[in-house]
Amino acid sequence: MHHRLMRCLPLIVLAFLLACSASGCAESEVERNTLTIATVNNADMIIMQRLSEQFENETGINLEWVVLEENKLRERVTLDISTSGGQFDIITIGSFETPIWGRQGHLVELDDFGPSYDYDDLFEPVRNSLSVDGTLYAIPLYAESSFTFYRTDLFEKAGIEMPEQPTWEDIERFAEILHDPDNQVYGIAYRGKPGWGENMALITPLVNTFGGRWFDMDWNPQLTSPEWNAAINYYVNLVTRYGPPGSASNGHNECRALFASGNCAMWVDATSAAGYMYSPKDSRVVDKTGFASAPVGRTDQGAHVSWAWSLAIPKSSKKVAAAKNFIEWATSKDYVLRVAESDGWTMVPPGTRQSTYEHAEYHQAAPFAEFVLEAILSADPTNPTLEPVPYTGIQFVAIPEFQDIGTEVGRWIAAALTGQMTVDEALETAQQATERTMRKSGYMD
Repeated sequence: MHHRLMRCLPLIVLAFLLACSASGCAESEVERNTLTIATVNNADMIIMQRLSEQFENETGINLEWVVLEENKLRERVTLDISTSGGQFDIITIGSFETPIWGRQGHLVELDDFGPSYDYDDLFEPVRNSLSVDGTLYAIPLYAESSFTFYRTDLFEKAGIEMPEQPTWEDIERFAEILHDPDNQVYGIAYRGKPGWGENMALITPLVNTFGGRWFDMDWNPQLTSPEWNAAINYYVNLVTRYGPPGSASNGHNECRALFASGNCAMWVDATSAAGYMYSPKDSRVVDKTGFASAPVGRTDQGAHVSWAWSLAIPKSSKKVAAAKNFIEWATSKDYVLRVAESDGWTMVPPGTRQSTYEHAEYHQAAPFAEFVLEAILSADPTNPTLEPVPYTGIQFVAIPEFQDIGTEVGRWIAAALTGQMTVDEALETAQQATERTMRKSGYMD
């Protein structure tokens, strides 16, 4: 018996090795058919993730999602791009990163989907913001600007009226009248969470309207200018007096939840949230929400943001063909109809395709549609400030260093918001830090 077992052992080992080899091949095949997608935890991306099961069933391609809040997403994606790490096959980026990384050769060109995709249906300003020398390096899922959300019922009860074009002086006066913390209704929600794409994405337009700018024409930082000082003092006073507790921790998603739950009278933020406010399953203020333009101050230049959350493919991906397949699926005309069928017309991706605005059902369900589109198309990143500047970008400065600069400045302003330092101290510290970065990067002597 023992000898028979010994004679059979090589055959048993061979069979085991063959089985392991087959198993390894199966795992390798799954891996080859899996795309890893990094995206932000915004409502439109959550819908995309849910609907993508249809794509998996149609194509046999598996999708592995890495869903992160904005600051974490940007950290992870920037690290992967800078190291050519190949961690992601598709990344969610915007109008800031795309031209920079496209020009540096970090992204795959995305202008070869064929006639049926209808690139001309994409709004030209949005296309241009994601292109370098006419070549697209990211495809927009949705585009956004900013405007003012307000509670029509609270305004009516107080006997006040929101103008079509409010000023920051109007906003402060309304916030004081409507602030009712005893009943958990706060005058205004405004971002406080530090980050170049969080608090600074709304603070920079505020500074713009106060006549401020990040840099003069010689790239000297302007953070201690009278305009910055006035704008940040206004911001800190407004949010401290009339914002909800813990405002320094609130980014876009937290402010959106506060307004949707009925806890804020006003909110200045991204137009893409309009559909969310009109969704009965997500919002308690569906029939109580009004819209006005983003507030202005000394000037209306740079008052509202210009952004497009978009899908791109890092050059380090080994699965470019499959990744293009998904991006084409997720940004097509048909995808808009899928969202309309599953979540209603108010939730379709706004601001990207002309054909979306040709559907009567969209206008009927979303009375904000034309208002949002006008805000998106009227934003001018090439002329963002009252005084001349050497950069483009409304809520950001389109240089690679701005990710670090904007996030650090955002931290100091958040410190002023929480009372850890004065506004003067925060801006002086931010000025010195920005000067060091600009000198190190060769912008200043």
